[in-house]
Amino acid sequence: MRVFERPKCSVTDPADVVLKVTTTFICGSDLHMYCGYMPGMKSGDVVGHEFMGIIDEVGPGVKNFKKGDRVVASALIACFNCWACKEQSFSLCETTNPSKETSVACGDRTGGIYGYCHLTGGYDGGQAEYVRVPMADNNLLLVPDGLKDEQVIFLSDILPTGWHANELARVGEGDNVAIWGCGPVGMMAATSAFNRGANRVVVIDSQQYRLDFLKSNLPKVETINRNDKKVYSALRDLFPHGPDVAIEAAGFHYVPNPLHKVEVAVGMETYTSEIINELIYCVRKGGRIGIVGDYITYCNHFNLGAFMEKGLTMAAGQVYIHKYWPTLLSKIESGEIDPSFVITHTLPLGEAPKGYQIFDDKVEGCVKGFQDDKKP
Repeated sequence: MRVFERPKCSVTDPADVVLKVTTTFICGSDLHMYCGYMPGMKSGDVVGHEFMGIIDEVGPGVKNFKKGDRVVASALIACFNCWACKEQSFSLCETTNPSKETSVACGDRTGGIYGYCHLTGGYDGGQAEYVRVPMADNNLLLVPDGLKDEQVIFLSDILPTGWHANELARVGEGDNVAIWGCGPVGMMAATSAFNRGANRVVVIDSQQYRLDFLKSNLPKVETINRNDKKVYSALRDLFPHGPDVAIEAAGFHYVPNPLHKVEVAVGMETYTSEIINELIYCVRKGGRIGIVGDYITYCNHFNLGAFMEKGLTMAAGQVYIHKYWPTLLSKIESGEIDPSFVITHTLPLGEAPKGYQIFDDKVEGCVKGFQDDKKP
């Protein structure tokens, strides 16, 4: 990753706006590209899909926004006209991702994403001073007066993603929930679970500082460090039959098993099934699984037999950001949810490479790296 200068973007379609970015974040899924796990990157690509700012230029076809409006951008780009968008499955949009590679890998195209390689459309991302927003009337959220950037920026991705994990697993009143991954998305999933009425929430990770950080900000949560305890035994000590719900918020970035490391390295699989298998093994019989960690194409050694024999249900997918905006913005305005607690670092845009390094290396207590135009 490097910082470079290029000409300012401009409106290229009547439905576009150009956004002057005021706040942008490094997402955990950006690390897939940083570490070379994500195909489809090209030299000079601008990354970043969590951003917000002030509208600087408005296309003649834009009806809902004007120059000077303060807005959050959805990380995923939706047309609002195709059958998927009409059923509010916005990340499955039929028209915003021209990539043929996604069709080959998945059997269908999925929606476009800012700054997330050419598999998702090759759109320039928001870790920049300015960014072009296509179909702006659909893909921007007007920020109410009185809310700080830090309160609303996570409506771009991680807060809706944490909520989506709970929707996929149908988390409701009285549920006991286990969440794999104590990164920002896992933290948002835990916050969302309690907001939806979960009885107990347990978060599993290998980084004690992250678990301690979450506990200090969400005292009701329980934690398991997988380096200290066997996850299955620890969960069965808490829940004799297993948790009702298992949420995967870690993704394919981590491959601890030596066999999987070899198979990934030689192209026999593109990610490991280890974490998914652990969810299947640990959740109670008849339990529900929600997957929001990123996975691309195929894995080996998937425990389909246990999934079937235990009578489990599993749902997965990229988040339907626009669908959850009204609910989550209302909860932020009322104070029910304040996602800003995950912010640990602020950096100027020019220090983005350092931000990636400390986030990926998990040093300096980094949970979420923050870049803004207010730091020179």
